[in-house]
Amino acid sequence: MSKPLPFIALFSLLLLLLNSPPPSATALQLGIGIGIGGGGINIGGGGGSPPQQGSCPPPPRPFIPPFPPAPQMPPPLNQKLLALRQVILRFKRTITCDPQRVTNSWLPNTSPCSYTGFYCGNPPKDRTLTIASVDFNGYGICAPTINGFLDMFSDLALFHANSNNFSGSVPDVSKLQYLYELDLSNNLLKGNFPMTVLRIQDPVFLDIRFNQFSGSVPPQVFTLPLDVLFLNNNGFYYNLPYDIGATPAAYLTLANNRFTGPIPASIKNTSNTLREVLFLNNRLSGCLPYEIGYLKKATVFDAGFNLLTGPIPCSFGCLTSIQQLNLAGNFLYGKIPEEVCELGSLRNLSLSDNYFTEIGPVCQSLVGTILNIDQNCIPGFPKQRSAFECQAFLSKPKYCEPKPYERYPPCKLNGYAAAPARELPAAAKTTVAAPDHSPVYSTLNKRNNHRQL
Repeated sequence: MSKPLPFIALFSLLLLLLNSPPPSATALQLGIGIGIGGGGINIGGGGGSPPQQGSCPPPPRPFIPPFPPAPQMPPPLNQKLLALRQVILRFKRTITCDPQRVTNSWLPNTSPCSYTGFYCGNPPKDRTLTIASVDFNGYGICAPTINGFLDMFSDLALFHANSNNFSGSVPDVSKLQYLYELDLSNNLLKGNFPMTVLRIQDPVFLDIRFNQFSGSVPPQVFTLPLDVLFLNNNGFYYNLPYDIGATPAAYLTLANNRFTGPIPASIKNTSNTLREVLFLNNRLSGCLPYEIGYLKKATVFDAGFNLLTGPIPCSFGCLTSIQQLNLAGNFLYGKIPEEVCELGSLRNLSLSDNYFTEIGPVCQSLVGTILNIDQNCIPGFPKQRSAFECQAFLSKPKYCEPKPYERYPPCKLNGYAAAPARELPAAAKTTVAAPDHSPVYSTLNKRNNHRQL
């Protein structure tokens, strides 16, 4: 009868526990070791698993974003950039107008490499970062001088400043050892030809058109290793230097000046390089040189509105690449050469305002489409000069009789390829074909710039 007592004692203890307030989790673990789990009652010294029904998980820890990295300070400017920054800021103080607010970015505490119009690079000999190019094209900046500015950039390779209002003279650029492109076009610069450009070591591009330069052009400029030489729309005068034939330039403009004298026969020496040349609107005189016919790579030859005289040499039939040939507004006479009208690449032949008297069938087929013969002395064609005017001119002595060797085109004498024959009838065309895009004709627009960074 004594065996059931432990069971009764255990049952009594359980009733006592169920009727008492619920102990804390700590008391259950540290007391008699009773834990109530999801599967029943466990009794032991190690306690049971905590209750899972009705319990709330702790709230998630709030996200704290990491601190942003500290901004990296730009590297300090080297001595060259520090010095050039002062040059630029000093020049800024002389500027009297800045319509595009270019100088707003020229600040004293920033790198000049970030200034509008300035570009940095590493020169070949000294790899120190410096200003390598300046591009002010079209900014319209006004300044009384660029002396003390342009000449301070010892590592400059390019300076482009088309269409600004820079006055004064051209600074000494002879110490700019890397300079090879200089564009000062469409400004207010004046004085004689800037001789300092002759001391540039290896220039390839020189554009000083649309300024107020005057005087003669030194022959040395035609010995510079230039690809492009634009001198038009200034006040240059005197004869063209004989050394013009020494130029390696492919594009040459001397238009709208006051040059006098003949076109030098030395132009023959440019036969392998010259592509476009403008002598337009000067005071050139004398006979058209036979040697022009050697310019087999020329696509544009314009000597319009001068004082040139004589017949067109037969050598012009060897201009195998010519597209635009303008001889209008001179004192030319005789027969228009059929060889010229047969040139296969010809797009525009302007012979108006001369004194031509004859025209052959090939040339006749081009009239009104490619060929303009207005205001000549050709019988049977409209818009010609009066008989009185023609007689007055034709009665004067003529001095341009060709030499014996000039009676034959050089391309036939030397055996190089003749021009491709024109397909006839060309008169079926209804409009005058414009020449292909021409760099030299675009120079007659002063706001056109020919180099852009």
